[in-house]
Parts: sequence; C-alpha cells; structure tokens
Amino acid sequence: MAFLVKEKIFSGKWFIAYSLIVIGALIMATGFVFFITPYKIVPGGVYGISIVLHHLFGTPVGLIALCFDIPLTLLGIKILGPRFGIKTVVGFVFTALFVDLLTYLWGEQPLVENDALLSSIFGGVLIGLGLGLIFKSRATSGGSDIVAMIISKYTHLPLGQLMIVVDSVIVLIGLAAFGDWKIPLYSLIVIYITGRVIDLVLQGVSYDKTLFIISKNPQEIRDKIILDLNRGGTFIQGTGMYNNQDRTLIYTVVNRREMAILQDFIHKVDPHAFMTVINANEILGEGFKSLKDKVSE
Repeated sequence: MAFLVKEKIFSGKWFIAYSLIVIGALIMATGFVFFITPYKIVPGGVYGISIVLHHLFGTPVGLIALCFDIPLTLLGIKILGPRFGIKTVVGFVFTALFVDLLTYLWGEQPLVENDALLSSIFGGVLIGLGLGLIFKSRATSGGSDIVAMIISKYTHLPLGQLMIVVDSVIVLIGLAAFGDWKIPLYSLIVIYITGRVIDLVLQGVSYDKTLFIISKNPQEIRDKIILDLNRGGTFIQGTGMYNNQDRTLIYTVVNRREMAILQDFIHKVDPHAFMTVINANEILGEGFKSLKDKVSE
C-alpha cells in the first residue's frame, strides 16, 4: 500500500509543494518565537516539550524539537511503514531552523508584551496557518503525531482521540514544570485555534449551505431551484415517522444569498414546510469547486 505522494522533481507541482512547506515552516516559526515561547505556553507536540526544556535548561527550542523529530520519524517508518517522506523531513527541519534563527535575530521578548491571551490567539492562528500549508503539500507534521499513530496501531484506539491524549499529556508536563495553572489554559486555547485554522486552510472558507426540505409542494420548489437559482438537487423518497405517509425530501446545496431567496419562496408556496440548514464546509462537484482542482492543489 502506497502512503507517499510524489511529484516529478522540478515540476510545477514540485515547486508549489516545497514552497508551501518552506512558507508554512516560516509562519509556524514566527508563531512560536513571537507569541508562544516567551510566555511558556505549551501547545502540545514536540515543540511543547522543547519549550518546557528551553525554559528549564536554556536549550534551543528548534534544535531540541529536531532531536525529537528525527528519531520519532525513523521509529515511525520502522513500525508504520513508509508514511513519512522527504517532504515531512524538509518540513520539520526548516521549522526548527527558522525557530532558532528567528530567536537569534529577535531574541526572547514577546511581540505583544503583558498579554498572554492575545499572544495565545495570534500564536495559534500562525501555527495553524503554517501547519495547514504544510498539510496542503501532502506532508505531515511528524513529531508527537507519530507517537499517537504507533499507539493506535497496537491498541486500535481512534487516532484522533489518541492525538488529543498525547497533546494533553504534554500540556500537563508544562503545568508540572512551571507550576502555573494559567499555562495549560492558554495552551488549550492555542491547540483549539490551531485546529480550527488548519481546517480553514485545508477546506477553505465557505458560505455554502446544505438544505434538506420536506414540503407538500416539492415540484414547485424543484422548479425554483433548477430554473431560477440554476442549482441542482436530489429527490429522496421517505416515509413520515408520525403518520407513515410518503414524503419527498429535497436535498440541495446553495450559497447564502440563494438560501434567503429559496426560504422566501418556500414560505409563500408552503408555510408549513420543514427545512434543515447545515453549514457546508466544502462542496466539490458541478457548480462548485471541482474535485479535480481540489486534488491537483
């Protein structure tokens, strides 16, 4: 089974992929150096451990993170197989390099002094943005994620839950090391914001809405969707749970403006219609972003 995605060397995709990795690594490094490290915030991962060791023993954050990343990656390749290619290595090497270089040039003063909360927010945004760009290049973050993957292999526990557990343990290490309850609270803020920003980078910002509509006039609503809004949809035949009557469920995806138009129309033709509106994080297919474009990014 192939785990690695390879681009032809020096091709356009190759340059784009490695540019995303380098830019993402630089953005991540600015988040750590300017916002996270000075306040002793421990946002999980190998950099969380590196920040703890830095404040306890004065060790370089980037170098120590690299010392964790290399053996963890080799261990991951041995146990899990070839899931971690050269792009992953390039990503954590450049991140470590940029972190220590920026620390040398900038120093250890926070960009925003006496405001750990604001630093947590902006640090989380920058780390999430950087990681998101690295993930878009089809690389992984390595580090503590590999630990979670290895544990998942032998315990069969969900990987997502294990990653949360691993990061939580690292946050608790920060609490034990520094003895300040504010540190894990700020750290959790960073972890949450980082995850949300990664999702935004990978999925994009979408104003599209998924609609499920039950009405006694499905054909009129169908004509409005097809002829006026120029959208598609699907009829799903079902049975009402309360009275066992046959129902036609309309499934469609529209943007916010079209949703308002459609809601106003449905109110006129069937005031008792039932509608469920769901935020659509990402829509791929005809009329929206094509799956081909998504895969080729």
